[in-house]
Amino acid sequence: MASLDRVKVLVLGDSGVGKSSLVHLLCQNQVLGNPSWTVGCSVDVRIHDYKEGTPEEKTYYIELWDVGGSVGSASSVKSTRAVFYNSVNGIILVHDLTNKKSSQNLYRWSLEALNRDSSPTGVIVSNGDYDREQFAENPVPLLLIGTKFDQISENKRNEVLTRTAFLSEDFNAEEINLDCTNPRYLAAGTSNAVKLSRFFDKARNSFTDRKRFNFKSLHYD
Repeated sequence: MASLDRVKVLVLGDSGVGKSSLVHLLCQNQVLGNPSWTVGCSVDVRIHDYKEGTPEEKTYYIELWDVGGSVGSASSVKSTRAVFYNSVNGIILVHDLTNKKSSQNLYRWSLEALNRDSSPTGVIVSNGDYDREQFAENPVPLLLIGTKFDQISENKRNEVLTRTAFLSEDFNAEEINLDCTNPRYLAAGTSNAVKLSRFFDKARNSFTDRKRFNFKSLHYD
């Protein structure tokens, strides 16, 4: 097989939301039996067929960079994480649907990775005060994934789905809600699988774009 180009996608979110389980499911199509805390960054690879079924179809490696840590970490930890944010072609934002705080923290994770967090106190995360324009013209494609969907009771699902819809609109990103212990949520032909493939196509386009971001000059207070 000829050498394949590699498209870099960050996987960001609070510790414990299920990033490692998600990456394992995406790359191995298997449930991760004993997930552990990620220290630094863990990288796994998925094969993706760009524009599958068309004359433009081409195969790529998608590198999924599972970045560990907490969004509230000290500046030294943020500076260490900054090295993982170089030459990014896409970002998957992961939150725990049973933990509202993990959803709110996605604003800070995304701004950290995109080098727009210039305020020492971070960003305002309430929907009413959040400036959606910060992502309106963002050239790096984003995908929002909510985990532990199976743990949401039926009487709470409408409330949770309304909240995720607001997040999706804020980030100008499609959303997927799933259970990382059930591969059927990403089965071929499902709406989730279509959204995932569409996101990876966008990341590939970012990879080939001469103007793609290169995050080498991150600075934190």
